[in-house]
Amino acid sequence: MSGDTLRLWDPLVRFCHWSLVVAFVGGYFLTEEGEGWHRWLGYYAVAIVLVRVLWGFVGTPAARWADFWPTPARLKQHAQALVKGESHHRLGHSPIGALVMVLMLLLMVGLGVTGFLLEEVDYFWGEDLPRDIHEYMANTLLALVCVHIVAALIESLRLKENLPLSMITGRRRKR
Repeated sequence: MSGDTLRLWDPLVRFCHWSLVVAFVGGYFLTEEGEGWHRWLGYYAVAIVLVRVLWGFVGTPAARWADFWPTPARLKQHAQALVKGESHHRLGHSPIGALVMVLMLLLMVGLGVTGFLLEEVDYFWGEDLPRDIHEYMANTLLALVCVHIVAALIESLRLKENLPLSMITGRRRKR
């Protein structure tokens, strides 16, 4: 690609991202609760989250948790910049974006665990609470996905850079 870009997102990060997109869209919109494909998409999503978590410790610099973990200090600095209308540009995840990412990963695992409990553990048979928790997590994840998409589009306009494209190509404009 062009000399004014750099490789930011490695192939494994992009594979995990798009795999989770497919698993969530398939599980939420295209399959029926409890059917085989729904369960297998859930197992796949949990496996992908585990791969991504491990990659956060040994992967490329932008993929590492240490690079973008949403610490209170980072979150405060980012929120203050947003309130003041100041720029808070990072090549990788912004602190608030990282927080949303971590929450989405946790919800994916929570969906896998509650889904497993619903289908595989007789103790909860006939109980509504695990199903209610599973549905609440799925709907919360859908809301966070919508926030994630809207934020990526808004930041793309603000930064004059196609951020969704960077999750396809792995490249971002140098700053």
